[in-house]
Amino acid sequence: MQFAEFRDKNVLITGGLGFIGSNLAKTLVSNGANVTIVDSLIEEYGGNLFNIESIKNRITLNISDVRDEYSLHKLLVNQDFLFNLAGQTSHLDSMMNPKTDIDINTVSQISILECCKKYNPTIKIIFASTRQLYGRPQYLPVDELHPIKPVDVNGINKWAGEAYHTLYYEVYGIRSCSLRLTNTYGPNMRIKDARQTFLGVWFRNLIAGIPLEVYGDGLQLRDFNYVDDVASAMMTCATSKSADGQIFNLGGNEIVSLKELAAIMTALVDGSKYTIIDFPEERKKIDIGDYYSDYTKIKKMLGWSPKVHLSEGIKNTLKYFLSHGTHYL
Repeated sequence: MQFAEFRDKNVLITGGLGFIGSNLAKTLVSNGANVTIVDSLIEEYGGNLFNIESIKNRITLNISDVRDEYSLHKLLVNQDFLFNLAGQTSHLDSMMNPKTDIDINTVSQISILECCKKYNPTIKIIFASTRQLYGRPQYLPVDELHPIKPVDVNGINKWAGEAYHTLYYEVYGIRSCSLRLTNTYGPNMRIKDARQTFLGVWFRNLIAGIPLEVYGDGLQLRDFNYVDDVASAMMTCATSKSADGQIFNLGGNEIVSLKELAAIMTALVDGSKYTIIDFPEERKKIDIGDYYSDYTKIKKMLGWSPKVHLSEGIKNTLKYFLSHGTHYL
């Protein structure tokens, strides 16, 4: 990906040791940006030092928490771009520890925006939101006008964080753009549990020779984005004035059932298989059924669309974890 606009620019990535942030950092470094990563390295939230092994001498790393306002002040000064990716992503964790989720996904967002307002009002912010805030779809594909009705605490708090970014743009002129992500996957993703996505556990089981578990009847429809396509969308929004104050869905070109996806993945490893099982009760309560996005808005306004086909992305991801899985298990 070539983005000349980032050459010699100062870029801060919160949650930069995580899955999406580390992939984004690599692309920004390759485009000549001066990248600073801030990450708490709290075990549950996905940060992994191995994710930046190939660029560790070309970035600045700060181990701190986005809930620390003093650190935020120092980190945000003189930054041209902020990719605001730090967050609590587990839907189940949000239901078990709602106060922690609101601290990370809502309260810390106000702190970040206040620091930007006071110390760096010209910064451009890209906020990583989620399709989870739509809840159970009332129609498909889901566009940005779909009603907001989260089914869990995480969805409510991410919605609030997104709303604060929009408010600070409209009232204070702090330029921001929110992207509602859907089922991002690829190298560096968390695979030791399902805190980021069920696909992580599926890849773990695939390389360990354990059957993939498909909940329900397996007919639930989903779309997916390879992480390189997500990084491209973020960088496109960051460099586009027309993205200021906007909210965009991301989404995939291929709509598949979970059963079909399991078949695609198990076909890549001899002897692999999947099994259909009943929904665990705690997951059934917050399952959203079929979901896939309408990303027409970002395609028309900015020209973004996903490039990596699902089969290609799955192969790339499997190849990565077959080589580096020990750093993620």
